Order: sequence, then structure tokens, then C-alpha cells
Amino acid sequence: MNRYKCIISYDGSGFSGYQVQPNKRTVQSQIEAVLAKIHKGSHVKIAASGRTDAGVHAKGQVIHFDSPLALPKEKWELALNSMLPEDISVRSVEEADPAFHARFDASGKEYRYFLYQAPKRDPFQRNYAFHYPYPLNLETMRVASTYLLGTHDFSSFCSARTEVEDKIRTIETIEILQEDERVRFRFVGNGFLYNMVRILVGTLLEVGSGKRRPEEIVEILEKRDRRYAGKTAPGQGLYLWKVYY
Repeated sequence: MNRYKCIISYDGSGFSGYQVQPNKRTVQSQIEAVLAKIHKGSHVKIAASGRTDAGVHAKGQVIHFDSPLALPKEKWELALNSMLPEDISVRSVEEADPAFHARFDASGKEYRYFLYQAPKRDPFQRNYAFHYPYPLNLETMRVASTYLLGTHDFSSFCSARTEVEDKIRTIETIEILQEDERVRFRFVGNGFLYNMVRILVGTLLEVGSGKRRPEEIVEILEKRDRRYAGKTAPGQGLYLWKVYY
């Protein structure tokens, strides 16, 4: 068997998330259906660096799969892209070490989140950015973000539904940039909990709107309780940008 590593992009607005769900259109089910056709009906399971929720996008999701077929990467890319729906694109395919695992070998991830700040909503951005037409103090948000850097227990910043027990993570970089009518958040860390980036964004928005002081981030971290952090920002503004190995 040969193991292949793929970098894929997808527009999450037409999916009920990444992971297979009964009677739902998901990224995993679409890719596995195409691989079954290539393998003449045999099921080929893929593994990803992590799941994404309904409406969440990916620029650089990483998956791997095993196949008895020994095809050059150009043929894999051509075959997959010619059969996949238009809202999924295989950016690259390469043969990987048989022990490689898209999830367990990942050393870090980069997520980006986009706000659209114009006074009126834009129907062409509704699936790709969170419309937030209110004033924001980006400088106080940047100050607040410094308290999130480093290694912390992020229990307050993950969904109460998470099954992960170890909630200690390290955030290396947080950038908040104004780009015309859009605000771009960039998060880089060794891993992120379920809904963590969206809760971080929602909390920073409360700081930027004056509802919280930047220093409150310290107390929120210490509480280790989801109820003390801000709202979960909508999924359509979130992108899994890159996975590091």
C-alpha cells in the first residue's frame, strides 16, 4: 500500500462540516466517494488534520489515504480534481512515509478569521466573512490578544461539548489587521480546541466594542469555564489556513 498526503481547499458554505454524517453533504464523504470510483468501488478512508464545522472553510487542510495504486502526483491531482465538486480543490498530492498521519504528526496550525465591517451587508461576502458593522478599537483588541499568547489552559475558550480532556495549548501568534472594510485575524499555535478560534474572536470583539477591558482576558483564562468568555463568532468567517509538520 502507498500512503498519499494531500493539501486541499474547500468552500465550506455548502457542507455540513468536514466529517461524514448520515444523510449530510460533507467534505469527507465527497472525497471518499471519488476515491471509491477511482478504486472501482472499494472504500478508501481518508484522515484529516482536524474537523471543520458547517460553513467553515479551508485553504490548506491536509488529508492522507492509503492506496494500492502507484500513480504519479500529477495523475492523482488530475483524477481527483476532475471528479470532485467545484467547491473542493486538491492543491497538491505527494507520496508520504507509511507512518505519516495527517492529524497526529501535525505540529501546529494557522487559522484566519475575517470580518466585514461595512455599514450595509454585502450578499457576495455573506458566506465568507462575518458582517460586523459596528465600531471597533483594534488597538485594545491587540492589547487583549497579548494575554492569550503563550501556553495556557484554554478551557474557557472551547465548546462545553468538547470531549478533549487536556485543554492546554500554546498560541504563538495573533495578528489583527485592518484591510479596507475587512478585519483579518490570524492565529498560529500548536493546536486549537473545538470552537476555540471562534470563541477567541467573539471575546476579542467584546473588548474592541468596549464591553470588556483587555485585562479581563487573564481572569477568563483563570476561570477555566466557558461561561466567562465571549460569544462564539459565526462559522462563515473562519478558515483553516495552513497545517504545519
